[in-house]
Amino acid sequence: MTPASVAAALAPLAPARAPFIIGVTGSVAVGKSTFAEQLRAEFEGAELVCTDGFLHANARLEELGRLAAKGAPDTYDHLALASALTAIRSGPATFPAYSHVTYDIDPRLARTLAPPPVLIIEGLALRDPDTGPASLLDALIYLEADEADLERWYVARFLELWEAAKTDPASFYARFQHMDRDQTTGLAQMVWRQVNLKNLHDHIVHARPRADLIVRKGPGHAIIAITPNRPELT
Repeated sequence: MTPASVAAALAPLAPARAPFIIGVTGSVAVGKSTFAEQLRAEFEGAELVCTDGFLHANARLEELGRLAAKGAPDTYDHLALASALTAIRSGPATFPAYSHVTYDIDPRLARTLAPPPVLIIEGLALRDPDTGPASLLDALIYLEADEADLERWYVARFLELWEAAKTDPASFYARFQHMDRDQTTGLAQMVWRQVNLKNLHDHIVHARPRADLIVRKGPGHAIIAITPNRPELT
């Protein structure tokens, strides 16, 4: 099973008039960005954006006392996200962007796009039961994997960013350079359990029954199952 199989399965949901807006959501560390990029390659002229750009800036989250909860529904600017998805239907729209190195919104990375034939938007805050822009998506894919694999992938990514910060003092992860690898691993595991796993259980998983297609990944990130959630996709 490949991203090409996913693209083929979604074909019945394409609207008569472009853009075909496809959402990709799922847990932190499930590999949404990589999968979305692979899916983008299956559609000529497709564009890829991320909901991370619609997170409130760190300064605002600090004011709200919600910096440590980043990724929870209330840490996103849902109005701005909905406005961008509405605008791209008929004309140019600007999509802000987030840096995982600085751990904050980076205005320099914002992109203004004309309506593409296919727009893939990956990240959290898609079809949340209370705040997600359900009516603004033509299709939603929910990526899932065993929680043990999710934790392993998250810790590995955290350590990779921590290692890179040794030569990049501007990185958010530079603040952890006084810690050794075991201590950093312990920190990553704690953040996973207290923030990301909690967010998965409390919020993210609620998008699963609202998804059109559920894509399950195995321990090596390969797709092992594609399950339609709508009769027209079976």
